[in-house]
Amino acid sequence: MDTFMSLADGFAIALTWQNILLALLGCFLGTIMGALPGLGPSNGVAILIPLAFTLGLGATPSLILLTSVYYGAMYGGRISSILLNIPGDEPAMMTCLDGYPMAQKGMAGQALSLSGIASFVGAFFATWGLIFLAPQLVKIALLFGPAEYFALFALAFMTLGGVSSTNQAKSAFAAALGLGLAMIGVDTQTGVPRFTFGEVHLYDGLDFLVAIVGLFALSEVFIFLEHRHGDAEGTASKIKVGRLTPPLSMLKQTTPTMIRSTLLGFLAGVLPGAGASLGSFIAYSFEKRLVDKDGKTFGKGDPRGVAAPEAGNNAAAGGALVPMLALGVPGSGTTAVLLAVLLSLNITPGPLLFSQNPDVVWGLIAALFIANFMLLAMNIPMVGLFTRVLMVPPRILMPVVAMVSFVGIYGISGSSFDLLVMVGFGMLGWILRKFDVPLVPIILGTLLGNAMENNLRRAITIDNGNWLTLVDSPLSITLWLIAIVGFILPLIIGRKVKSKMHARRDEEGSLAD
Repeated sequence: MDTFMSLADGFAIALTWQNILLALLGCFLGTIMGALPGLGPSNGVAILIPLAFTLGLGATPSLILLTSVYYGAMYGGRISSILLNIPGDEPAMMTCLDGYPMAQKGMAGQALSLSGIASFVGAFFATWGLIFLAPQLVKIALLFGPAEYFALFALAFMTLGGVSSTNQAKSAFAAALGLGLAMIGVDTQTGVPRFTFGEVHLYDGLDFLVAIVGLFALSEVFIFLEHRHGDAEGTASKIKVGRLTPPLSMLKQTTPTMIRSTLLGFLAGVLPGAGASLGSFIAYSFEKRLVDKDGKTFGKGDPRGVAAPEAGNNAAAGGALVPMLALGVPGSGTTAVLLAVLLSLNITPGPLLFSQNPDVVWGLIAALFIANFMLLAMNIPMVGLFTRVLMVPPRILMPVVAMVSFVGIYGISGSSFDLLVMVGFGMLGWILRKFDVPLVPIILGTLLGNAMENNLRRAITIDNGNWLTLVDSPLSITLWLIAIVGFILPLIIGRKVKSKMHARRDEEGSLAD
């Protein structure tokens, strides 16, 4: 009963004109960001962080705007997948398999609408899962001491590559780099500057918002400058959208698929590091084995092949918010970016968040429901508008991204030094992406590095320098075991899963052609 009372309070916070308009703006911009190939939810949220801070928004309005962008980008990723056979981001990759063949049959409008409905179902029920599961995790998290928190942060780093990772060594290198960057600044316990090289601006450490915008947004601009790609220009005009609403028979056929995929996707999202990519892949693979064992319909334009990955990846997006809010450990790349926003607003996610900042948590959860309904209402009638977005050439889009990044960061800090740091991170992100090194572990290391170090020092100090205190309780031992399994498992099966994702898309995409 208390949960529903808290949710009612959340709706009272979210249902103001300012927050409703921010949710609408976030959904619209997020859908556009998701539709453009290569951007995706992580980049979309990172690009718009400066906007939220430049507008001088408070904690709850900022989060409402950025989580609406997150959900909108998850919806929008399907548009280029279905119309162009180019996934807007990795979670939308499985949608290409049956979405593009449907578009080739003249059913693009039905595929887009069906994917919008499946996205709504996945995100809607995942939000209910967040409501009921996060407070239960909080009760467990209240048992945590410094040693357990250190083990939890270690778990976050060791499972960050996820089962879909191809190279755990690169993930480990990125995490170590992030932890190294977190050490820059004045040591909180001794007051001694570390790795500042005499630069006064670095005494407070690196601003992780500057790092995020540089790594995600500016690196995208540098990649464009390198390749000058304009492949998507005008391509969408060749596809006819056709009828916008799916027939009732199609909805009946896909309803069980949506329910099963929502459950699988949510469970994948709750696991730290698994993320929406795994949710999408598991949902599609499970559904194919269940209803199309002979491979006669999947990959050839089966509506269930569109509904499964869309419900799965949007449910995973909601599930990834559970560990972020309850434990302070992001479940995906985009939630790592949202974690940075919370920390920059002096709000610490974790067990005390629900008691110390209930207005932020429940206002955010209520806004997720509002954003879901907005996206459902927006995506079907405005499909034509969003398809035209695909015709915007990158040579126009990328300067806008760069302008928003520079103006936004300067508006936040007022420091030209931060602009130089952002450009440096942009170059670093560009180089690392060329070597296929993931960027999210760097962000997580920068975010959690200081907290991880402080908990390690605190735990050892309490036990008079005894390092065995790190494995001194059943809870910490359990966390270490999960962390070790989470690191080793991708080494054994991760490459197979990733190769299957790409192979299935390539194989069935060629069959569709």
